[in-house]
Amino acid sequence: MQWNDAFERPDMLGWIEISILAALLYFIFRLFKGTRGSAILTGLIILFGILNAVTSVSHLDVLNWILAKLMLYITLAVVVIFQPEIRRVLARLGRQPWRNNGMAAQKSLVEPIMQCVKLLSKRKIGALIAIEREIGMRAIQDTGTKMNSLISSELLSTIFFPHTPLHDGGVIISGDRICAAGCLFPLSQKEELSKMLGTRHRAAIGITEETDAIVVVVSEETGAISFAYNGKLRRGLEEDRLRRMLASMLRRERTGLSRFREKIETGEASLSDTVLMTPNEGPDDE
Repeated sequence: MQWNDAFERPDMLGWIEISILAALLYFIFRLFKGTRGSAILTGLIILFGILNAVTSVSHLDVLNWILAKLMLYITLAVVVIFQPEIRRVLARLGRQPWRNNGMAAQKSLVEPIMQCVKLLSKRKIGALIAIEREIGMRAIQDTGTKMNSLISSELLSTIFFPHTPLHDGGVIISGDRICAAGCLFPLSQKEELSKMLGTRHRAAIGITEETDAIVVVVSEETGAISFAYNGKLRRGLEEDRLRRMLASMLRRERTGLSRFREKIETGEASLSDTVLMTPNEGPDDE
């Protein structure tokens, strides 16, 4: 008997199941890639695989039975360990593309934001501006001060002016209004991020990892302008480039974000050089 005769060949339904399982595993590993949880997940898989193989080959039936029973608790541990990643995925799955959320009104935000960013960049005043898209940010808004104010470059600039009560935090724009200021954004936990990135830039990446918001950052140290989206950061943008990127994002209603993501992947609006620093750049501000 040949060795391949010992295996049952799957039928069409079996191949479909194998394809679905392979796609799910690929999605899971891609989700955890680059996060702190990736090392933990790899360690758990290796450890459990080795222990299961050793107990099976050595006929240690009791230990093998205990490992099988521990799978339930390992599953609970995985949920706790990977809670940030799971929350991000569920948030994205829960998008409601049929809701407009005032996105049509966001087309007029480009110039006020650009005027504010130009002024702050020239004076080297730090800023963190997040524009809400399809995923709500109410929990993060609650960490700051509610405003519900019409947007103007003067108001945005005043918020970030040093020594004012709301300057040390992020601004959240929803629709055509500033809904909150002085907000605390979650910091990115990616291990591959440059050690030179300060809190402000890590917060910009962190909020875009958990939501589909777009974030504009002005460095207090260098005055450099950065743009964050989908967990990636594009640094050192010229004013014209930033204006084009904002216009491309804000003119799209509903789920046009996928088209912009295609531009990112093809390099037209490349955000793939996420955290690389040029030799003449110093550490970013907090």
